[in-house]
Amino acid sequence: MEKYHLLRNQLSHEGLIADDQFFEPAPLDLDHALAVHTRAYLDKLLELSCTPREQRVSGFVHSEELIRRELTIMEGTRLCAEKVIDGGIALNIAGGTHHAYTDRGEGFCLLNDQAIAARWLLNEGKANRILIIDLDVHQGNGTAEIFRDESRVFTFSMHGASNYPLKKEQSDLDVALPDGCNDETYLNSLKKHLSEIIDQFQPDFLFYQCGVDVLASDALGKLGMTLNGCKERDRIVLETAKRLELPIVCSMGGGYSKDIRIILEAHTNTFRLANYFFG
Repeated sequence: MEKYHLLRNQLSHEGLIADDQFFEPAPLDLDHALAVHTRAYLDKLLELSCTPREQRVSGFVHSEELIRRELTIMEGTRLCAEKVIDGGIALNIAGGTHHAYTDRGEGFCLLNDQAIAARWLLNEGKANRILIIDLDVHQGNGTAEIFRDESRVFTFSMHGASNYPLKKEQSDLDVALPDGCNDETYLNSLKKHLSEIIDQFQPDFLFYQCGVDVLASDALGKLGMTLNGCKERDRIVLETAKRLELPIVCSMGGGYSKDIRIILEAHTNTFRLANYFFG
């Protein structure tokens, strides 16, 4: 997508991230994918043997280039997690593929980057209690399904009640928001629930799916948030991570406003705040 290239350029233009702070991942080691996704499904992706219907549900016409791109995004988030094991923040300009299930893709998501990275942390003994904060406008249904029986991962999704997916999965905490939800309502709910989860679950690692499709201008969202409200949302999450000295990995997630400048500004705000709190 065009926004990834533009965001990379904007971050350099503003001097938010030095050239030596960027990294370009290689494709993911398939063993890491198999810790989350089934062998049968991964083989179908690699062999380009998903049916036309499965491809339509995933949102993509599959190709070798697409599968390589997906594996590279997966490694980007896993590598972000590896880089902040001892603290701090790392951000994947792409990622946030929260609609991917163990055995299928949906909603422009083929594999689940935050689930793969979280499972890697658990398997390597690098984290014990992981909180996934999913604030994309769409419910993180794939992530909820993947970690349904995993007590060491808490899945928290705030999303539009009437938005995709039609059939929601059950996260550890789902907060379904009404159409047109404004900044004040959204932010008050986030503050309340995030504080309660932190107090009760006591995570030692955070993932943040920070899709900007919560904006009122978004073509696929139905909420009523402003750019300032979206920025305040990010501030709440990142300030919490900094205050509690919790490692955090961010994936940019969705953003579909017709004016790409709005998408770019909203995503750049996330990096601006990351630089402010952790730079």
